[in-house]
Amino acid sequence: MPYRPAARRSLSITVKPLQLSLGIALGLWLGFLAIALTAWLLSKAFSAQVVPVATNVQQLTQPPAMAQPVPDIPPQSPLFEQYKQNLNKYEQQQALDQARGNTRNLSNPKCQFWLQQDQTAPSEKSRANVMQFCD
Repeated sequence: MPYRPAARRSLSITVKPLQLSLGIALGLWLGFLAIALTAWLLSKAFSAQVVPVATNVQQLTQPPAMAQPVPDIPPQSPLFEQYKQNLNKYEQQQALDQARGNTRNLSNPKCQFWLQQDQTAPSEKSRANVMQFCD
């Protein structure tokens, strides 16, 4: 076997800018399409699983509505009447507290007078006047 020395061959590379630009643009476009298609398929696959979770999270973030407790007492009983009276007193007390806390009532002299009257000598008349003259 004779030994042959390797002859150097020259490789000529010619760069055509138009073909190179088109090849890069085509590669970017195909990559974008592949990413968009993958994201769309993943959203379709997981949307059925995510919707129930999203509704549960939304329900947890919203505070439950405060419902008035309904007693298990028949409407004709005296306990039910007492419950209604207590509920009305509680609502009136809340309205009075709201009137005292409202800053617009500071500039209303009639409201200030009746608030003071209700604080020093509470009566039905003073409460009615507070409700009438205060916002």
